[in-house]
Amino acid sequence: MSTKEQVVLGEVLGPLSDGERLKAESNFLRGTIAEDLQNPITGAVTGDNFTLIRFHGMYLQDDRDIRAERAKQKLEPLHTLMVRARLPAGVITPTQWIGVDKWADEHTLYGSIRLTTRQTFQYHGILKPNIKKVHKALNSIGIDSIGTAADMNRNVLCTANPYQSEVHQEAYEWSKKISEHFLPHARGYAEVWLDAEKIDSTVQEEEPILGRTYLPRKFKTTIAIPPLNDVDVHANDLNFVAIEENGKLIGFNVLVGGGLAMTHGDTSTYPRRADDFGFIPVEQTLAFAEAVVTTQRGWGNRSNRKNAKTKYTLDRVGIDVFKAEVEKRAGSQFEASRPYEFTERGDRIGWSEGIDGKHYLSLFIENGRILDYPGKPLKTGMLELAKVHKGDFRITANQNLIVAGVATDQKEVIESIAIAHGLMDASTSEQRKNSMACVAFPTCPLAMAEAERFLPSFVTDVEGILQKHQLPKEESIILRVTGCPNGCGRAMLAEVGLVGKAPGRYNLHLGGNRSGTRVPKMYKENITDKQILEEMDSLVARWSKERSENEAFGDFVIRVGIVEEVFISKRDFYA
Repeated sequence: MSTKEQVVLGEVLGPLSDGERLKAESNFLRGTIAEDLQNPITGAVTGDNFTLIRFHGMYLQDDRDIRAERAKQKLEPLHTLMVRARLPAGVITPTQWIGVDKWADEHTLYGSIRLTTRQTFQYHGILKPNIKKVHKALNSIGIDSIGTAADMNRNVLCTANPYQSEVHQEAYEWSKKISEHFLPHARGYAEVWLDAEKIDSTVQEEEPILGRTYLPRKFKTTIAIPPLNDVDVHANDLNFVAIEENGKLIGFNVLVGGGLAMTHGDTSTYPRRADDFGFIPVEQTLAFAEAVVTTQRGWGNRSNRKNAKTKYTLDRVGIDVFKAEVEKRAGSQFEASRPYEFTERGDRIGWSEGIDGKHYLSLFIENGRILDYPGKPLKTGMLELAKVHKGDFRITANQNLIVAGVATDQKEVIESIAIAHGLMDASTSEQRKNSMACVAFPTCPLAMAEAERFLPSFVTDVEGILQKHQLPKEESIILRVTGCPNGCGRAMLAEVGLVGKAPGRYNLHLGGNRSGTRVPKMYKENITDKQILEEMDSLVARWSKERSENEAFGDFVIRVGIVEEVFISKRDFYA
């Protein structure tokens, strides 16, 4: 542990965490990863490299289903690596998809492609001898994994639903610019994974934006186009809400300081909505983005990683102080926020038409897991679509996938492939479409309870409750499950959010809203899935009988006093 203390605006935050020592000594994230890959004794990466690989978009995992059995056999856990791709706005070409599909079969134990809530895909189950092959393979089709984990700017999200105006295309272009702007300058990734020529030792490398020790904690950025909040802006550090006039993008309202992660039992951690700092003209986008990132870089807590995110920095130094520093660094001031409204955030499953006259098919992928199941060969179906599709694919922030830019004369063949492989299913309920879970067991080392494997049957039970109480079939509740309190499944913006506490037990949160602008409050702590269903049965019964016209479940539970509304996250969340 470093003994050097961090001081911000005259306040001593404490000794720097060991994570800061690790980054400073890593030679711009190279560490000894290359040497570790050659170690045949263990399937793991060791020491500092365990953390450093995250900056390259990887996590070390193991199959927790067989961990105990392997220990009995005196074997180390079945260590594998998860790799997450960088795909600004989730756009991927059919040619790229064909490669992604091929390498899932050749280089992973599970053969699946997992669509994530950060609008990209990840591979699970890569053995250490194959990890370099995966990076080289992805690079050959123009994909990398730089900055998709650790203390960097993560994959940049952008509204993925079909083009409603030219603003959608402009927003996508900005997502790419922002992503590229915050990539590290040092060549560690290329040297370690792509065997690029090593930089001359006499050359002094620099990271002008990220700094030598990078950011204090992970940093998430989105672009949203009202009225659709499909990227959940309040879950992210930095958000650009598109403002248009006469069909043209004129600028953004900038929202700062959102985040959902917390730690059980630690009230210094909490979910938080982002604050609207004001409007900026479109040409100042990168200047203000950089100003927010560098302010957080300098002022974020490098002593306590649990309080290192931007949301805690804002609450510690004050919103006005943080905002003024951003304006100083950007060399310009925020204008008054322009009016906008979010009215929905789900994906519009099925066909729709864009302003370009082409067609867009949004496919519901339960839990984002693309794999061939009995009677439902999703992975084969996606491959067949990639072979004939002439547009592109777009992964959504809700773990679904859009077949984008389909010509009219191609609609029939695209639809026939989708139906034949279970990618289109008219029987899928609105409740299932509006439910989501993180990966959790067996591969996530942080999971405390099931999520992905638990969700499908749980949704079936909730569907039964809705039907029992005679809710219209088009009615649903935004339901999300996370295996731990780190927020990957965004349960802290759901009408009903389950947060894993222990195997088979969850904290039950109620009161988010359909537009994704309200944090839910804990209703019951550490209860079983059976108890949750009993609570849901009782609550839905009341909702069915007592609701106002078209009143959403999350609004109802607040109006009748079942839970109190969370206005200011920390104060109201724990009150």
